[in-house]
Amino acid sequence: MGGAAPGRTGRRAHVRRGAPPWPRARADGAHARPAARDRRPGVRTARRRRGRLVVRGGGGRVARAGPRGRPDVARPGARRLARHPYAGLDQPWAAAERARLAELRLVATERRAEVRIALGDAAGVVPGLDAHVAEHPWREEAWRLLALALYRSGRQADALAVLRRARAMLAEELGVDPGPQLAELEGQILRHQVGADAATPDDVWRDTASAYERVVAAGARSRLESTATLLRTLALSGGEGLAAARSQRVAAIRAAEQLGDPELTARVIGAFDVPGSWTRSDDAGAAAEMAAAAERTLAALPADAPDAVRSRLLATVAMESRGLPGPRGPEAARQAETLAQRAGDPAVLAFALAGRYLTRFERTGLAGERDAIGAELVALAARHGLSTFEILGHLVRTQALSALGDHDGAEAHADEAAALGVRYERPLVAVFTGWFAALRVAASGAPVEVAERAYRQAAGSLNGSGMPGLADGLLPLALLALRVWRGVPADGGVPDGGAPAREAAHPAAARDAGTNSAAGDSSRWGPYEPWARPHLLLARGADAEAAAAVRRLSDPPPGLLAEVLWILAGRAAIAVGDRRVAERARAALVPAAEEVSAGSGVLTAGPVRDHLNALAEFLDG
Repeated sequence: MGGAAPGRTGRRAHVRRGAPPWPRARADGAHARPAARDRRPGVRTARRRRGRLVVRGGGGRVARAGPRGRPDVARPGARRLARHPYAGLDQPWAAAERARLAELRLVATERRAEVRIALGDAAGVVPGLDAHVAEHPWREEAWRLLALALYRSGRQADALAVLRRARAMLAEELGVDPGPQLAELEGQILRHQVGADAATPDDVWRDTASAYERVVAAGARSRLESTATLLRTLALSGGEGLAAARSQRVAAIRAAEQLGDPELTARVIGAFDVPGSWTRSDDAGAAAEMAAAAERTLAALPADAPDAVRSRLLATVAMESRGLPGPRGPEAARQAETLAQRAGDPAVLAFALAGRYLTRFERTGLAGERDAIGAELVALAARHGLSTFEILGHLVRTQALSALGDHDGAEAHADEAAALGVRYERPLVAVFTGWFAALRVAASGAPVEVAERAYRQAAGSLNGSGMPGLADGLLPLALLALRVWRGVPADGGVPDGGAPAREAAHPAAARDAGTNSAAGDSSRWGPYEPWARPHLLLARGADAEAAAAVRRLSDPPPGLLAEVLWILAGRAAIAVGDRRVAERARAALVPAAEEVSAGSGVLTAGPVRDHLNALAEFLDG
C-alpha cells in the first residue's frame, strides 16, 4: 500500500492482523485512505513508524505526531492555513468564522501550555508563551500562564517581573487593573503558595463560563438548552434568581418556538423541571403562556416522540395550571404520570408526581391523598438522589400531616426538609419551615398576641423571596384566620376597590411589628381580599355592607388555602344571617371534617369540625 515495502509490512501483514491495509481515520486529521487524486507517482501517503504517524505529500512533510501525540513539525502552508482560515474570502460569514477560529486557536494555545505546565514541562513552554504574550498583549490568561511557568521553573523573580509588566501595560494602555486571577497569582507567588489549593468553585465557574462564551457560536441552538438548564439552578436559588428565572424562561421558550423545531422546544421546556410547593402561581400570565406553549409543542411533536419528552410537557401543563379550576390540570398530571412510569425514568416520574400533587385540590379534604404523593416522592427521590424532589416530598408531607392533626409527624418532615435545604443550598425551604413553626405556635393554643408575633416573624422571610404567589396577603390572612378561630374581632379598616387593607392598631401587635398596623409591614390582602372584607366590615359595625360583601363571595380557587377561605366565608355568613352562603360553605367543608389545620402547612383556622358545628347550629338550629 503506497510506500509500504512488500513482505511482512505489506498488505498480507495487515490482513493477518485483521486490520485494513490503510490507516484508519484519526481524530488528528490523518485520512483513512488516500483519495484517488493522491495516487500519483512520487506521492507517499500515511505510514506508521514506532508509535509515530508521519503524513507525507508530494515532496514535503505535512506533520509528524510523536509517541505522545504532539505535533512537532508542520509544513509552512499548513501553518498559514491554520492561522488564516478562509483567507481571501470577504463574505460576512467568513469573517465571523475567521474570528471564531482565531479565538479558538488562541485558547487552544493557552490550554496546551497549561497542560504542559501541569505535566511538569514548565520550562519548555516559557519561550512559546513569551512569544504568545508579545503577539497578544491584552490576553491576561497568557500573562498568567507565563508567570506560572516561570515560577514553576524556579524563576520566581522573573515571574513577579512578568506580572508587574502586565499590570503596568494594562494600566498605561487601557487604564484598567489586572483581573483577579493575575492579582491572586502574584499573592500566591509572594507567599510561596502557588498550587497549594485546588481551584475554587468560583474559579471553575468563571473559567467554564468564559470558555463557553468563546467556543459556542452565537446563535447556536445548544445555547437555548444550556440556558434552560441554568435557569433551573437559578430558580432554586430563590429571591432575585427565582424572579429572573421566571422571566427568562418565558423568553427562552419564545425563542425556541421561533425556530420551528418542536423537539428543541420540548427540551427547552422540559429542562426546567423545578417543582412547586405552593398552589398559587407567582406570575399567572407567564404560567398561562408556558402552559399554552407546552400544549402547542405536544401537538407538534412527531408521533414517535419519547414518552419521557411528552411526560415532561404534560407535567409542565399540570404545574402551570395550579390553582385554576377545570379538569385540564389534573388530566395532564395523570397522563404525565402514566407516560413517566412507562418511560422508566425516575426524574421524569418525580416531576410528574410533583404535577399531580399541585393539581390534587379538586375539592377539600384531600390531605390524605397528598400525603401519599409526598411519601412516594420522598421514597423515589431518596432512592435516586433527586434532592429537589426529596425536599418537595417532605414539604408536601409537612402540609398534609399538619392538616390531619399529626403535628409531630409534620415537624419531623419539616426538619428533614430544612436539613436538606441547608445541605443542597435551597434557601426557600426555610421560608416554608419557618411558617410551619409559626403554625405550630398558633395550633398549640398560645395566646393570640404570641401567635401573631410568631406569624410576623415568619413573614420576615418572605421579603425578597421572589415568591409573590405565597407572599401576597399571607400575613394578614393568617392573622385574620387566627382571630376568627379564637373568636376575636377582626380589627381594622376595609380596603376600597381592592386596594391594600390594614388592620386597625392593636397595641401589642404594633409593638411587636414595629408599626401601627396589626398586619405588620406586609399588609396587602392580595387575592384574599373578598373573603376578608366581610369580617373587616363587621368589625367596623358596617353590617349591611358586610352582608352585601358576603352575597358577592365566589368559590375559593382550588389550593392549599381553600379550606381557610371557606371557613371565613361560612363564619361571615353566620354573622350576617346568609343561609345560602352558609350552605355552600358547609357543603364544601364536609369532606375536610377531620382536618384540623386547613391543610396549608403555614397557617391555621383551627379544626374544621368546629366550624362545621357552628354552621350546623346556624342552619339546623
